[in-house]
Amino acid sequence: MKKEAILEGLLFVVGDEGLTLKNICEILELDMDEAKMLLKSLKEEYEKDNRGLRISFLGDTFKLTTKREHKNYYQKLITSKGNNTLSQAALETLAIIAYNQPITRVEVDEARGIASINMIRKLMAKDLVKVAGKSDLPGKPNLYKTTSEFLDYFGLATIDDLPKIEKEVENTEEQELFSSIYKEKINE
Repeated sequence: MKKEAILEGLLFVVGDEGLTLKNICEILELDMDEAKMLLKSLKEEYEKDNRGLRISFLGDTFKLTTKREHKNYYQKLITSKGNNTLSQAALETLAIIAYNQPITRVEVDEARGIASINMIRKLMAKDLVKVAGKSDLPGKPNLYKTTSEFLDYFGLATIDDLPKIEKEVENTEEQELFSSIYKEKINE
């Protein structure tokens, strides 16, 4: 197996979280020097003109990022009129924010079970979601909420017009059945 290809896949999978040099060493079972050489080799491959990504060192992590020189094209993609449909992932993220606003990115991630920062960025670029302040949680993460454009997009007068979601009620019959069987066994 080519470790360079594995590293590329790892960087893709972790997305915005990135990988530290220590993570790379542990996962690929490499020493620091081997990991640095592997990163250098992959970084050089991405620096070629025929590649749209690069490896960036941000904070203390390595991440796959897009090249700055292509920024105008990425903005066109996000804001183009022909790209007004929302993917299933975007709709899921938007619903979580709409029903739980204001909400932090971490709370959205927990509800979805996957990192949502890219979806939140896309929704912000489409003016469907905005930063609504800071949470009191440690690190003061951003709070997100929907915008008036969100209401227009879905034909809603207010956020209260969202369809109601019924919460699941626990099945107490099973609990009562277990309790009654348990009591019968004790009394025998």
